[in-house]
Order: sequence, then structure tokens, then C-alpha cells
Amino acid sequence: MKKVLSLIFVSLFTLSSFAQSTADLKKIIDERADEIEQQVIDWRRHFHENPELSNREFETAAYIAEYLNELGLEVETEIAHTGVVALLEGGKPGPVIALRADMDALPVTERTDVPFKSTATGMYQGKEVGVMHACGHDTHMAILMGVAKILTEMKDDLKGTIKFIFQPAEEGAPQGEEGGGELMVKEGVLQNPDVDVIFGLHINDATPVGTIRYRPEGIMASVNSFSLDIKGKQAHGSAPWNGVDPIVTAAQIINNAQTIVSRNMELTKQAAVVTFGVIEGGVRHNIIPESIHLEGTIRALDEDMRQLIFKRLETIVQNTAESNGAEATLTIHKGYPITYNDPELTAMMAPTIEEVAGEENAMIMDAITGAEDFSFFQKEVPGLYFFIGGKDPNREASGHHTPDFYIDESGMKLGVRAMSNLVIDYMNSAGM
Repeated sequence: MKKVLSLIFVSLFTLSSFAQSTADLKKIIDERADEIEQQVIDWRRHFHENPELSNREFETAAYIAEYLNELGLEVETEIAHTGVVALLEGGKPGPVIALRADMDALPVTERTDVPFKSTATGMYQGKEVGVMHACGHDTHMAILMGVAKILTEMKDDLKGTIKFIFQPAEEGAPQGEEGGGELMVKEGVLQNPDVDVIFGLHINDATPVGTIRYRPEGIMASVNSFSLDIKGKQAHGSAPWNGVDPIVTAAQIINNAQTIVSRNMELTKQAAVVTFGVIEGGVRHNIIPESIHLEGTIRALDEDMRQLIFKRLETIVQNTAESNGAEATLTIHKGYPITYNDPELTAMMAPTIEEVAGEENAMIMDAITGAEDFSFFQKEVPGLYFFIGGKDPNREASGHHTPDFYIDESGMKLGVRAMSNLVIDYMNSAGM
């Protein structure tokens, strides 16, 4: 009996010491997040003023690598072209945790009135375009740099190893190139040492500052682009019977394709989208052209539904074209998988999210049909992806990927605290 009581006493003492240690670390995280908030904002403004397109993040990568080297981390560069990875080994044994931020900007000309507005230009698909961080990747990089700073300072107390992954080309590699999360995985970013779990975040311009939104399982859709070329027979517009009209064929295909979602998808199960975004053809009002080109996007939150969309679209395209005497070539391009939050990992870390944001500010969200190539990491190891608020209460949200995209920078501190606390809590939970 005395032996049992002794073991209970030792166990209670150990748990008390553990809880105190964790509480101390979290207090340090909160204090340091407050202290470095302006530095994180300054980093974000630097990136915002100096954006670079996918697979062209050369100066961005150099800036990040220089800082990570200053922290004394083990830094690798030129991963997946311009990616940067830094390794922080804690003072105690434990799991390997990866934290990821994306680096690339978009071919968008900025219209905001901020003093650090981008005036950068770049080449996109052979055209000179404005370049802007119109999706918040500038904030993601700054947040992860802040997390690296805080966690490096408490290195001796960390139970495990952290990989800081700064990923290029989340928005998609230029035509004819590989890139992004898929290429990073192919080049072994989750190995040496092998990563156990990965965390990622995305700021959102329509979510109030101070809030976190997340969900188990599918949180963002898979995505595939497609291209469609229809060949008919050119004729004078006054005598359509002498030709085969690819424009009419395209119109019928577009209309028929709308039945894929409305009639073939079990929408009470998950959402799906088929959208045509490009239609090009013809040069003159009275000439039926020989050919026409279309492009579009396919989104799904269920893999079986995704495959059914591919099959039904191919059937509709071929049968509709044949019925008009036209020829059609459909190409469905390789895309991103579903962004899938591991249910066990999400349940394990939900208390951390609620603690950091406050229970009333941590919300289970509906899945969205946007897509993220964080999904490639999640296919290899359990991952958790979540959204933090960046909405200015005094401005209407303009939406991501738009010239007027705007983020309230006060929302970034919660990102720093959330990522840092997820590391501490996972390390302690995995080591129990």
C-alpha cells in the first residue's frame, strides 16, 4: 500500500511539474509574441512591397534564409527551386514537427492605398503583369519567421525537432514547370529527419481578427483545371449549313456540363463545382470559325465524386461534339488533392486552438471549395490546416486574389501564438 501511495505521489508531482513547465513556456510565447509583433508586421510589409511570382521567389528566399541563419538554424535553400527549410533541434528528444508557410505572390496589380503598396511587375504566361501578395502569403511568411524566433529562444526546453518549411509556388508552378508542395515532397522535405506531423495556416480577409476557423477531415477541395479544344469546319456566317459550328457545340457542352453537379453529384454528401472560365474563338462577326478553345476548373470534397466528374465531363464532351459533327479534345490537368485534416490530430489539437483563441473564438467551419497544395504534405503525414482572422472591422472584405485585397495586420499575432502553442502542446502530448 505504501508503495502504491508513493507511486501516486511521484506521478502527481511529475504531472504538476509538467503542467507548470508547459504553462511557463506558454507564458513566454505570449510575452514574446507581444514584444515582436511590430517586427512581424515589418517583415510582412517588406514581403508585400517586394512580391515575386511562383518559382521566382529568389529575393524572398534569400531574405528568409539570411534571417534563419542569423537565428543559428540549420538552413537549406533551393528546395523545389526557391524553397527554404530550416531545422531546429530541441534540447530534449521528441517528435519532428513541420510548420509551413507559402511564399509566392499573384499576377495582380494592386489598388490599395497602403504606404507599402506593391508596384512590382513580372512576366506571367508571356505577358508583363503587376505582382501583388493578394492572398496573404506575405503574412504567412512573417508569422512563421516570428514563430522561428520565439521557439529558437526556448530551444533547450523543446521536446523534439521543428522543420520550418517556406514553400514556393503554392498558387501553381508556371506552365511547363514543376513546383510547390508536390515538388518539395518529391525532393524529400518530409524526410531526414522524418516528419511526424505538419501544421499550416491561412489568413482570411473576411474572418474577424482574433478568431480561428478549422474542421476535421476535408477543409478545402481538390482542384483540377481542364482545357477543351473543339474543331469544326469554317464557313460564312450567312450559310452555316456549309460548316460545322464549334461555337454552338461549345455552348451545348457548357450547358450540358452543368448537369454534372446538379444531377450526378450527391450534394447532401459533399460539395462539387464545375466552372468554365475561358472561351476563345472567332475573329469576325460573319465567320463561323474552325476551332474554339475553352478552359475551366473542377472542385470536389470527395475523391469518388472527383473521379465521377472527370468521367461525366469526358462523356458529355465527346457525345455532344459527335452529335454536332465536331471533334473535341478534353485534357484534365494534374491538380491538388483534398486538403484533409487528420481527425485524430485535429481532435488532439482542438483544445490548443480553443485555449489560444478563446473558446468563443474557435469555430468549426464548413468546408470550402477553394484549394491548397498543403494537401500534398497531408497525403504523406498527418496534418492540420486552419484559418486565422484578418478582417479589418472598418473595411468591407474585397476577397482574396483581387486588386483590393487587404489584411488587418493585428491578426498576425494570433497566428504566431497558435503555431507556437501547437508545437509545445504536440511535443508534450506525444512525449507523455
